[in-house]
Amino acid sequence: MTQHLSTEIAILGAGVVGLAIAEALTAEGREVMLVDPGQPGMGASYGNAGTIADYAMMPVGSPDVLRNLPSLLLDKNSPLAIRRAALPSLMPWLARFALQSLPTATRRNAAAIAALVADACPSWLALADRIGGAAIMQHKGCLYLYETAAAFKAAEADMAFRRTHGITVELISPQALALMEPGLPAVEGGAAFFPRAVFLSDPGLMMQTLAAHVGKRAEFVRGEARSLMRQFDGIVVEGPNLRLRARKVIIAAGAHSKALALQAGDKVPLDTERGYHVEWDMAAPRLTRPACPTSRGFYLCPMSGRLRVAGTVELGGLTALASPHRIKKLVEGARAIFPDLGEPDREWMGFRPSMPESVPVIGPSGSGADIIHAYGHGHIGLTLAPITARLVADLVAGRPAELDLTPYLPGRF
Repeated sequence: MTQHLSTEIAILGAGVVGLAIAEALTAEGREVMLVDPGQPGMGASYGNAGTIADYAMMPVGSPDVLRNLPSLLLDKNSPLAIRRAALPSLMPWLARFALQSLPTATRRNAAAIAALVADACPSWLALADRIGGAAIMQHKGCLYLYETAAAFKAAEADMAFRRTHGITVELISPQALALMEPGLPAVEGGAAFFPRAVFLSDPGLMMQTLAAHVGKRAEFVRGEARSLMRQFDGIVVEGPNLRLRARKVIIAAGAHSKALALQAGDKVPLDTERGYHVEWDMAAPRLTRPACPTSRGFYLCPMSGRLRVAGTVELGGLTALASPHRIKKLVEGARAIFPDLGEPDREWMGFRPSMPESVPVIGPSGSGADIIHAYGHGHIGLTLAPITARLVADLVAGRPAELDLTPYLPGRF
């Protein structure tokens, strides 16, 4: 039986971004309904590395990546790989990605991302306090690990560039790293330490906490939004057994946002990264803070009662099954660091919304401010949820946004 519903504001997508937007809007007294076919917060918002990465201002594309792009994409063992069957459909996205990896574009994109991540950690701490999730937050920073002296030396320019955008980072020696994380094997190079980064010891629990808080003031609708249609008295959202009328619609459906954006009148070059993690249950953590072996492209995450190894980038769409090879490479990489690990207790694959320049889409539709875009955050959707929520709340209220939205608007393409 079709549900016939109405609300002031419909949020399409109940991942961390949609939930954070609902939290911000209901705090201002707005009537909100979230529409999602799945359990709130249990997609990519659950399966990530759990790091509020205030340092993650660099886009995926860069001149270094561009120089090595063919080998990276076609090497199935690469941290940045592609499902070959998806290559023809991905060619327009890859062409844009290549252009956005040129030096001038990389600097512009990095500046746009840096503006968003600037207060990510304080914003998350405030959100956690409001929803009762403060105990899930850890304040020990995050590490980038460099296994060779050459890699450590090459990182100096990267970290210097990040500092120009306000990122706090310390380059530390192998000896200092050993004192900080004695459970890690020795490395020749050293590490970059981001002391301000905050870590969620259990992203799933934080999502449940956020969803429970939002659920006190907003309504969740289990359903798939497939179409949008503007009418004189609002916007009609339809899907299987669903018909919903709203005064405003916010598209926050992550990797599933492209078709909805097009129906809103905005052609956005969104595609999909398939993210993976594997977990080993353990009482005692192997390390005390998240650490990324940079050459391997994944994070070691000491979560509550388990070690999660999360990361790598696989471009491959929304329909193919998880790649056993990508899971295998994560397991092999984890065992290269902790050789005594047995078989993982669980594995996971989810979808990230990926933009060619790694800059999210935030702002009103070019066809009217009754539809607002809020997706495309790539690897840092968790990090950017609170600031995205504030920007959307400003737009809904008709207030000047706290940031210049020009770099993020859907009309930029």
